Amino acid sequence: MNIKILSVVGARPNFMKIAPFIHAIDRHNVREATIAGNEPGIEHILLHTGQHYDPEMSADFFETLEIPAPDINLGIGSGSHGEQLGKTMMAFEAVCQEAEPDWVVVVGDINATAACALIAKRLGIRVAHIESGPRNFDLLMPEEQNRIIADNMSDLLFALDPLSVQNLEAEGFTEKRIVLAGNIMIDTLDAQSRRAARLNLAASIKTAIIPGQQHPGLESIKEEHYGVVTLHRPSNVDEQDRLADIVCLFKDVATEMPLLWTVHPRTRARLRSFGLWESVLKNPNILLLEPLDYLVLLRLNQTARLMLTDSGGLQGECCVLGTPALILFETAALPETYIDAGGTNLLAGGNYEHMRACFKQVKDRPRRSYRPPYWDGHAAERMVRAIIEF
Repeated sequence: MNIKILSVVGARPNFMKIAPFIHAIDRHNVREATIAGNEPGIEHILLHTGQHYDPEMSADFFETLEIPAPDINLGIGSGSHGEQLGKTMMAFEAVCQEAEPDWVVVVGDINATAACALIAKRLGIRVAHIESGPRNFDLLMPEEQNRIIADNMSDLLFALDPLSVQNLEAEGFTEKRIVLAGNIMIDTLDAQSRRAARLNLAASIKTAIIPGQQHPGLESIKEEHYGVVTLHRPSNVDEQDRLADIVCLFKDVATEMPLLWTVHPRTRARLRSFGLWESVLKNPNILLLEPLDYLVLLRLNQTARLMLTDSGGLQGECCVLGTPALILFETAALPETYIDAGGTNLLAGGNYEHMRACFKQVKDRPRRSYRPPYWDGHAAERMVRAIIEF
């Protein structure tokens, strides 16, 4: 059986999630050719909508993930939600009409996920959604809207964990459509952990230091005695009071451990416009870094004392690596990674005082790895098998 799959990514984190899927397709095709003497059974096309421009997506980036560069780049770029959705749907429709894929595979919860799933379904193309089923039940969040749209357009829903399966069943999705695949991001983590561990910590950080700051010397960054910060979600950085509270939290945390903050371009722009940038730049206990590549950030996470983040991907990684983490969301996401479920994470929404209290709860927790069910590094294999057997 020959199947043509068109996979859609829209931002750099999506590539970390689609890489294991591509590798699983390659392994399937090798088995087909070796065992059955057949031609490769799956033709794969990788499409990048370009929703988020990222200068770090060089040839080295794809070499690290051991995947080819995208076959198609739509170059959509930034803009309002309506602008991004509209441009993506128009361009993606033309691609689908020319390529005629049997399946469109979308990932996660960004605008490209919803737009491409909707167009594929309108064209009668089967859709599969990677990371299906997580819910925080806040319909004002664009991510929640996008994942609900993608799930409803999908023929196969690759559920992240058992709770995601429960969410989908409660919404009326049939058993035939739901596949408990697991967390594909953990496939990538397992594949890259040894490479990351070989990186020199100080050397990896040195090249990314943002100039013009007073910061702790690299000699003060010691294994298990530093914190890592990532922050990018509009709900955290676009509202001045919320961002000011989070910055106050970071300054407090930095009095107890040096903080390594890899600064997202959106966050840097908001810090400047809200008058917060200089106070962070001059804090002697915070080291501001340019956006880091996947392996370097994984290396930092492997020996961090604490993670402070609003990244869903890092939330899952912290749980598996055992890194205590403050998750800067207002509502729960991936609850199976939280402390009360056996994980390492604590939800730290709300105001400064609440976030500070949460920090006190986790700052001295020991590192302890936990893998939710099906987070075993084989999610991509289950996904490819499900498409073939559908």
